[in-house]
Amino acid sequence: MAQGDGDADDVSLPESMARVLADYERHLTSERDLTPHTVRAYLGDLSGLLEHATRLSCTDVGDLDLRVLRSWLAKQQTMGKSRTTLARRATAARVFTAWLARTGRAPSDAGASLGSPKKHQALPSVLRVDEAADLIRSAAALADDGSPGGLRDVAMLELLYATGIRVGELVGLDIDDLDTERQVVRVFGKGRKERSVPYGHPAARAVDRWLTSGRPSLRIEGSGPALFLGARGRRIDQRVVRELVHRRIADVPGAPDIGPHGLRHSAATHLLEGGADLRSVQELLGHASLATTQLYTHVTTDRLRQAYRQAHPRA
Repeated sequence: MAQGDGDADDVSLPESMARVLADYERHLTSERDLTPHTVRAYLGDLSGLLEHATRLSCTDVGDLDLRVLRSWLAKQQTMGKSRTTLARRATAARVFTAWLARTGRAPSDAGASLGSPKKHQALPSVLRVDEAADLIRSAAALADDGSPGGLRDVAMLELLYATGIRVGELVGLDIDDLDTERQVVRVFGKGRKERSVPYGHPAARAVDRWLTSGRPSLRIEGSGPALFLGARGRRIDQRVVRELVHRRIADVPGAPDIGPHGLRHSAATHLLEGGADLRSVQELLGHASLATTQLYTHVTTDRLRQAYRQAHPRA
């Protein structure tokens, strides 16, 4: 189970530690209602931490202290882990030790003073507005034959770009999540947090065509309420959506090779460039922190500088 250290000489956790880790998994799943992917990531990191602590002769989670935590992160660094990975693992450790102290499994919160490396935030690749339009036009041209798959692909691309939702949120949509009169979609994001996101007329038309002329052809008894269906009639898989975006992006000359998350970046950037305020974009994207949304202000500023250098005679 250890994914945090990647050591060849993996050790078995003491029974008490393994029991606490199992309790923590139930806490993450039942009480915090985190997604299976997030739970796996947390447990992988913490398994690595506890194995490292075991090598340092810790036999109980109450033995964890700041020295052990820092030693674990230092070892990750010597193994070449990125700053982003180190920051994520430091966060996982802090959340875990806070839970240990809060539930009486440790005498104090060992991670309260644990710092984390500053994450390197590379500016995301985004489409220009005309490239986004070309992306959807190329998909629409291929859907002219009225094939169910073509209608679905256009509807998914339109909705991804119109709303900026995550690919996991898109494939999780049910038909009832659409309010077609108000042109709003109900989305369940990270931590099952619900938000409502508006979408425009092009996306509304594309989704309507899919629902009336495409989805009935793919629907089977086991389709359930899923909005978007795969070729076999079940809820569509994220991998299929990612492959679709990369394939259609290749049809747009000069466009960066982005996936669904790149469409999310593009939607956010275009909203800000169009005059939307940062708080509204934060709410639409479902960001817990405004600092995450502020990344897009750097993208728009970078593009402004580039335009200035190209256009101003004294740049």
